[in-house]
Amino acid sequence: MLTITVFLPAATALLLLLAPRDNARVVRTTALFGSLVTLGFSLALLSSFQIGAAGDEFGFQFVEEHDWIPSLGVRYAVGIDGISLFLVVLSAVITPIAILSSWKSVSRRVREFHVALLLLECGTLGVFVSLDIVLFYVFWEVMLIPMYLIIGVWGSGDRIRAAVKFFIYTMAGSLLMFLAILYVYWHLGSSDAAFDIRQMWIGLGERPITGTAGTVCFLAFALAFAIKVPLFPFHTWLPDAHTEAPTAGSVVLAAVLLKMGTYGFIRLAIPFFPEAALELAPWLSALAIVGIVFGALMCFVQDDMKKLIAYSSVSHMGFVMLGLFAYTSGDRVGVTGSVLQMVNHGISTGALFLLIGAVYERRHTRKIADYGGIAPIVPKFAIIFFITTLSSIGLPFLNGFVGEFLILQSAFRQSVAYAGFAGSGVVLGAVYMLVLYRRIFLGPISRDENRKLTDLDGRELAFLVPLVALMVLLGLFSPWLTERVQPSVETWFRMVTVAPS
Repeated sequence: MLTITVFLPAATALLLLLAPRDNARVVRTTALFGSLVTLGFSLALLSSFQIGAAGDEFGFQFVEEHDWIPSLGVRYAVGIDGISLFLVVLSAVITPIAILSSWKSVSRRVREFHVALLLLECGTLGVFVSLDIVLFYVFWEVMLIPMYLIIGVWGSGDRIRAAVKFFIYTMAGSLLMFLAILYVYWHLGSSDAAFDIRQMWIGLGERPITGTAGTVCFLAFALAFAIKVPLFPFHTWLPDAHTEAPTAGSVVLAAVLLKMGTYGFIRLAIPFFPEAALELAPWLSALAIVGIVFGALMCFVQDDMKKLIAYSSVSHMGFVMLGLFAYTSGDRVGVTGSVLQMVNHGISTGALFLLIGAVYERRHTRKIADYGGIAPIVPKFAIIFFITTLSSIGLPFLNGFVGEFLILQSAFRQSVAYAGFAGSGVVLGAVYMLVLYRRIFLGPISRDENRKLTDLDGRELAFLVPLVALMVLLGLFSPWLTERVQPSVETWFRMVTVAPS
């Protein structure tokens, strides 16, 4: 089931290559059908996931293992635990929504666009389920090319520069990670499963890489993942990529791709080098806090809606990193909150980019000053935007609240200063998002062109209403998530805990 979930998008992409290039409707329908079937399989995984079930010794379920390159000890090994489960489902939810959002906005090279989008889904799903580090790296690189093409071919404005910047940043981090993987392989020696992540956890637990070598290797992994998060100051590629990417690209980038960075810290960087991670955790927490405050302050000076939401992602992902590195004080609450916030940010910020894309299709401008007072003209759009705004700022009873609360709770246990700065980020986030809403929807109509705006149609409601429903359901029933995440967090803690010397 897990293999089908991962490779069904790629199979659909291959099928699209047989479709007639000039029949856009057939292409879109086929891509949407394949993504919905993938979503169905991911929901089957979710419903079949056993809470606290033994699985293997690390708690992975639905494990599939086959030899791939036996001479090197490389295997095809996949599985999911409570940490990766919801990221797999999130990826599967976002792709059909991205396809629906591009139904009218992408009118050239339609077949190639959907092939790239489906291959991107395959790559992201593969990253979240890989239990072999070579397989992980392959999927990590597979993801890079489709996203580069989506930005560079179907983007707007200065799309080439944004795509090249994204590619260079990500590739530089990937090469450093690859060198560190080779060093770990050399350190552990060859075996029948030399690249199996679980065996590497065991091997590095018995023969850890310490000292300068451990620090350098950790930094190599950390840089690759920090660029993807993005952690300050490695964030500069993100606003450009978001601004120039088509709506579907921005949605996938914000909702799924950024989570690959924090997932990499959880799955590889920290468990492989717990001593180096413990030593450098204060610095990474400090960078996370700088990112929280810096990203929020940058939102106040933006005149482009997409760029504002991009900087808000820098701030929100800083919260995820801050909660993750609270593990150094033995706090499991922060790690659980980080996993929840990865999912919650994907839903809320993905919806914001969809809403901006919907109004851009009508007015062909993202400048905040070009709007104002449009709430009476587009009431459905205004209501959904308002709910999404409240979700993004962490209003109680919506999905954004629980994750932020757990992270702030863990930050306070670490340091009052951490909690103070992180709390200021929450306040600033509420201010800039509510100011954005006021400037777009409230007051008198500032442009006559806006009087002709049309409200959300059935297609747009079809992909926005489910996201709003998830915001409410995950806010009201967050224990349903946490009880599936916490057993895996406990297992993870046992791996990363460094015994006092």
